[in-house]
Amino acid sequence: MVPAYDVPKIKFATGNPTWSRAVYLYELGKVTQCKKTDGIFSAVVIGSNSYEVWVSSEKFDVGECNCYVGQKEELCKHMVAVAIHAAAAGQPLSETDKEMQSEPLCSGRIGPLSKDELLSTQSAIKVVMKFIKAYRGPSRMWFAYQGGLAEGCNRLSAVFSKLPVCEEAARMVIQTLLKLDKKLCQGGVDDSDGTVGGFIESAVKMLEQFAALEPSCLGQFKILEDRETCFDWQEPLLKLARE
Repeated sequence: MVPAYDVPKIKFATGNPTWSRAVYLYELGKVTQCKKTDGIFSAVVIGSNSYEVWVSSEKFDVGECNCYVGQKEELCKHMVAVAIHAAAAGQPLSETDKEMQSEPLCSGRIGPLSKDELLSTQSAIKVVMKFIKAYRGPSRMWFAYQGGLAEGCNRLSAVFSKLPVCEEAARMVIQTLLKLDKKLCQGGVDDSDGTVGGFIESAVKMLEQFAALEPSCLGQFKILEDRETCFDWQEPLLKLARE
């Protein structure tokens, strides 16, 4: 039985610190007595106690654990560890699998985007933007919806953090932020938790680092002249460009 989710799905939808703690348990071999039956993966996870855990083969965040967090019907590190075991088939995780990028960071790698990097980044952004969508569901689905926004922002953070420092990358990031801003202002995105807004602010800081390392990036900030944004996130970049 192969689960409907993979390791990246679990990682980006979970976020830190739960992800890191779950990886720690998994790599120490704390997920034991694993079974696959009737659409679920079950196991005993060894922690401060032995915890009986099961997760659905369809959705990794659907399941049960008798730990303190699980008893509150919240996703715990034990459930995530079992989901990792199911998705990875008990095999070792790669460094890329384990790495969690919860906010966009400047790579510090100065240089142009290769054609392959450009195409793969454009494709990745197009896919990820689908996670950040309008909220039209019933109130009981709101928390799941917020989780989708967080997953989208985590995935975008991973994409942005791999970009080299150059004008073309700066332009791509700015264009993506403008699309996110439009979703917030006109597209019906419910960012009550500030997930998307927080991501935009982190991306602005990354762009400031771009400009410090490669001053030619400042020219791309002028795209933002005479633009109105939902919380004036463009102002720090315009200030740098005017100076």
